[in-house]
Amino acid sequence: MRTVIAFDISSGRVRYRVVKALVEFAQRVQKSVFEAPELDRAAYLRLRSRLEGLIDSDTDAIRYYQLCESCAKRIEEHGCGPGTIPMTLPFEIL
Repeated sequence: MRTVIAFDISSGRVRYRVVKALVEFAQRVQKSVFEAPELDRAAYLRLRSRLEGLIDSDTDAIRYYQLCESCAKRIEEHGCGPGTIPMTLPFEIL
């Protein structure tokens, strides 16, 4: 089952940690949206637990959309790029 994960996180540090956790399971398709094409139930629950442990639920939000195979085939895209954003995490060594 394909899982789409979208987030709105206020802290840059927390956002970085969430993105770092997500890239282990999913592909970035927009700045705050990831898709995991082959995420089984156990992996989904592990990821969800990990993400929800990172955020402040009073100020941040994560949404999970589980799409069946039929629904995933109807995903439409418009605009630049092939539909995924290359994973390059900018960082600075101080």
